[in-house]
Amino acid sequence: MNAAVDVHGCIQLLRSCSAAVGQQMHQLLLKSGHVPYSLPSSNTLLLMYARSPLHRRDAHRLFDEMSVKNCFTYNSLITAYFNSGEHHAALQLFRAMPERNVFSWNTVITGMVSTGDLDMARSLLVEMPVKGAVACNAVLHRYVRCGRVDEAFALLRTIGLQCNGADPSSPCNDPFVLATVVGACADRMRYDFGRQIHARMVVSKIELDTVDEFSLSSLIHGYASCGQLHEAVHLFDKEENPSIVLWNSLISGCAFACCGDNAFALFQMHGCGLKSGAFNDIIAASALIDFYSKCGLWEDACRTFSELRIHDTVVLNSMITVYSNCGQIEEARRVFDMIGSKSVISWNSMVVGLSQNGHATEALGLFCKMHRIGLRLDKFAIASALSASSSICSISSGEQIFSVATVLGLQSDHAVAASLIDLYCKCGNLANGCRIFYEVDKPDEVLWNSMLIGYASNGYGHEALELLELMKSKGIKPSERTFIGVLSACCHSGFVKEGLTWFHRMQKDFNVSPSAEHYACVTNLLVRAGRLDEAVEFIENMPFKADAVSWTTVVGGCKAQGNEALMQKLAKKLTDMESTHPSLYVQLSSGLAAQGDWVKSAEMRSMMRERRITKNPGYSWIDS
Repeated sequence: MNAAVDVHGCIQLLRSCSAAVGQQMHQLLLKSGHVPYSLPSSNTLLLMYARSPLHRRDAHRLFDEMSVKNCFTYNSLITAYFNSGEHHAALQLFRAMPERNVFSWNTVITGMVSTGDLDMARSLLVEMPVKGAVACNAVLHRYVRCGRVDEAFALLRTIGLQCNGADPSSPCNDPFVLATVVGACADRMRYDFGRQIHARMVVSKIELDTVDEFSLSSLIHGYASCGQLHEAVHLFDKEENPSIVLWNSLISGCAFACCGDNAFALFQMHGCGLKSGAFNDIIAASALIDFYSKCGLWEDACRTFSELRIHDTVVLNSMITVYSNCGQIEEARRVFDMIGSKSVISWNSMVVGLSQNGHATEALGLFCKMHRIGLRLDKFAIASALSASSSICSISSGEQIFSVATVLGLQSDHAVAASLIDLYCKCGNLANGCRIFYEVDKPDEVLWNSMLIGYASNGYGHEALELLELMKSKGIKPSERTFIGVLSACCHSGFVKEGLTWFHRMQKDFNVSPSAEHYACVTNLLVRAGRLDEAVEFIENMPFKADAVSWTTVVGGCKAQGNEALMQKLAKKLTDMESTHPSLYVQLSSGLAAQGDWVKSAEMRSMMRERRITKNPGYSWIDS
């Protein structure tokens, strides 16, 4: 065996051995007089040292000894600097390179990303002559993972990702980059841009088989969030054994978009998840509960919760909200008591649940307990407590709570200000409500809606409609809640024509689909105007089954106007519809009694008992 072969063999071994073993081989070659002077051999040695943070000095010494260097040489030492945490030295060496290749740029940019210096990584990426997919995706991934999604979009605009991507190697056509972008679109509700990226992928026939799980989960979540459920499920189904991460991405994406129209498909998905054991995982189950909650599928949320073997604080917090929205406040309190280490979210959820179920005094008591035990009160806690004060029309308690908000520096928060406006307006103090509204710099949609509803509830219909026009002129798009305020204003002020006009315009001109609450407002509008037959016709022509609230409104109108014939007709309808809403039975019974029809009135009460319908009184359970 000759010496040349030995040297060559040693150099080959250096490519795969550890730095410690490689150093021994290097010393052996030096002692035997066979020094590897060639550039490829020296580069192999340098890369071997560069991989280990413990041998950065050896890498630096070898670099200084080399008389001839190329891009590979510099790239290896830059890697060594990053591995040993010396990113400033790495950047300095990069700047000193006589020439750079794409690997040089990728090395320094990914290195800066790994150290957390995203600003420098972004600056280097912008400076990079030809943008590469590796560098682009490294920076975009980190932006998205750090929650800095807006900056990710700004970077996309800067590097011109939306340009014509004819080059297959362009970042525009890289599946990793595109998967990250679609996920980011979902996080910032940039659905139109997300769909554009999807169209690019379809037209360019970009395959996604090679993407990593994080990119795939981002893409699945992004598609589902953007309403592209078919694409999300198609990608999901390609995986033989979907991981918990992928289950969570699909379900949370559906929850984000609230894809209630796909209830049957999701029911099947739930069954598959149970068989595979996916929903024994707390994260996936939590996402599924969140999905059902956002779609108003309370029973399904409760069923999923009952199937869980273990619980964590996140799931229990969600269930407090679920049970509260179902009106099962006792169950909500039971879940609240199950939580060993209660977070601020736990307390806030319980305060909101109590308030919205008619237990405002207890909600305020719970808030006071939060304050007393030293919990960190946030804007949600303050807003929830102010909402409870509104429910019992207590300005004094509301102003005390706002004083706490001022001490905490939350007095300018929009959610807090909106709750305070709501409090003042519900208590009839419209002047203070207006003062708070006009003191806020750049009010958002929530604040506009609060003020508009405040005008409406106090009978200031003209002012409410004027505020709507001002809101539109400021570029604030009216929402579902805005039109509830508008219709309520018309209702309280007797503006029947205007109310019906806005009801039809909300869908035609603003693409807002009327909900049950909007229909209830119009029903109330017609009833108050004495147009009971029109109100009944309006209810019967709803695109969905009318709830008890609408019928109760008509019954109240019949009672007030003495319309005995319609009252009798509604009593017959109630018998057939089997409603479980207690107020409807009570109103009908009272109305029939007022007409002198004591037999029918007693039948309504008897029907309540037969159907086990009770009207529960409020009560307190707050601990001392």
